[in-house]
Amino acid sequence: MRPVSVEVVAYTPTEFFHCMHCEVVWHEGGIGQKIHAEQRESALPPDLAQQYAEISSWASGLADRHGALLQFHIVDGASLEGVFKSIRYRLGKLPAIVVDGQDRCDATDLDRATALVEDRVRDRARLRAGPVAPDEGR
Repeated sequence: MRPVSVEVVAYTPTEFFHCMHCEVVWHEGGIGQKIHAEQRESALPPDLAQQYAEISSWASGLADRHGALLQFHIVDGASLEGVFKSIRYRLGKLPAIVVDGQDRCDATDLDRATALVEDRVRDRARLRAGPVAPDEGR
C-alpha cells in the first residue's frame, strides 16, 4: 500500500548558500553560522513564522503517530510549484493542506486536517486487512 500523501502548501523560510568552497571558508572563519542564523530569523514575518511553527509541530505529531503510513511534501507557496498546486487544487489562501491530492483544507484548521489524514489512514488500514470472513458456526 502506498502511504497517505500530505501536501502542505505554505510560505516557507529560505536560506541562501554560497558555493561549497566559500561556505567552508566562512564556516572556518566563524561567520557562516551567524549569517545563516540571521537568515532563518528574518526569513518570515513573526505571524508567518508562528504559523509555520504550528504546522511543523502538527506534521511532526502525525509523523510520530503514523510513521511510514504518511508521506509529507512541503511546498513553498511562493515557488512555481506552489503556484501550480494553488491553481490545481483551487487553494483559496495559504497555508493549505491537501490530503491524497483530493481533500483540502485551510491549514489554520489543523483539527479538520487531522481528521482528513486520520480518515485516510483508517481507510488504508482496512484495505490492507482485506475482507473479513463471516463467522462460521454461529
